[in-house]
Amino acid sequence: MPNSELMAIGAFAQRSGLTSSALRFYADSGLLPPADVDPATGYRSYGVHQLERAVTLRRLREIAMPLAGVAAVLGAGAEEAARLLDEHVARIEGDAAVARQRAAAIKSALGGDAPGSLIAVLKGPVLAEAVEQVLTATATPTPTATATATATGPTHDPASAVLAGLHIEASDEAVALTATDRYRLSTRTLVPVRTGERTWAGTVDGADLRNAVADVRRSALVRVEAVPHGIWLRMSGREDRHCRVLPEEYPDHRSLLASLGEATTRATVAKGELLRALEEHPGDRPVLRLTDRGLRVQAPDDELSGILLPAAVTGEDLRIRFEMTTLYAAVSTAIGPDVMLDLRGPLQPVTIRSADRGDLTTLTMPVTFDH
Repeated sequence: MPNSELMAIGAFAQRSGLTSSALRFYADSGLLPPADVDPATGYRSYGVHQLERAVTLRRLREIAMPLAGVAAVLGAGAEEAARLLDEHVARIEGDAAVARQRAAAIKSALGGDAPGSLIAVLKGPVLAEAVEQVLTATATPTPTATATATATGPTHDPASAVLAGLHIEASDEAVALTATDRYRLSTRTLVPVRTGERTWAGTVDGADLRNAVADVRRSALVRVEAVPHGIWLRMSGREDRHCRVLPEEYPDHRSLLASLGEATTRATVAKGELLRALEEHPGDRPVLRLTDRGLRVQAPDDELSGILLPAAVTGEDLRIRFEMTTLYAAVSTAIGPDVMLDLRGPLQPVTIRSADRGDLTTLTMPVTFDH
């Protein structure tokens, strides 16, 4: 190779982001041998063509991939490399979940292994279903921002992990589960088998709950206990699961619910038919047109076509537009064969719930027609 294409180890280290000592280690391990070694001095030089491999190697090590895994990824095609990366991330997530559970058990033992305060005893399958339904309204946490919303669509504010959690409020009568990404809000109320010793409220880490759902679903009863910084899900015949409680203050969703005005338009429609119409809609921002003829799913720039669904519509005629991702999720998680939509105008939150069961309710924000 011409010397003009070679770089000294220091220059290559600077461009690749690897230290000179790391380059020597990876050379000795066979992952990144130098392009040339001076026989007299042993001085190592690297080629420009090796930069891509070096950068990839560094990035793989940054996500804690072992050397054997790094070698496998570097030697694989794109599809196989992607599979190996997914397997590695899954292992890390599994190890982290196990570590959290073991740490929680250690903390419990250090505290004398005293039981927590009883929040409620709930039927496992019912709790699992409710958690999965309500968690669809959580935000996806990012390092820099979390989506918020107005009538004109999403804006951004500083990241808030609390929006990725599920807020639980337990009273002497019921347990309410609530989640919101500030663009959509879902809440479901459960009647416990046994109520708690006191009222309790907290926001539980969504990822911890998702990891526990499978065990919860297979348990006839789940005893939910509050401990400092978390809750325990105690299940007979299964390992107890610890879920962290997030320290951030939860958004004041009760004020939002209390401030909603009366519906000016109400529609009851078959859930399956509405979902199929949304699936067949070609765009990502469908329009619902509600008249005494029914509910039509159409494109924003087409007043005549679309899919007309039989629906019982009362109140004012209305034309309203949604993001597909928010509307479809709200409808698909509704309980029962028919959904009821309470609408308050083209820019106000829409309440979506079962036509005959009101224990799961979702608020969904529309978007403007020039969004």
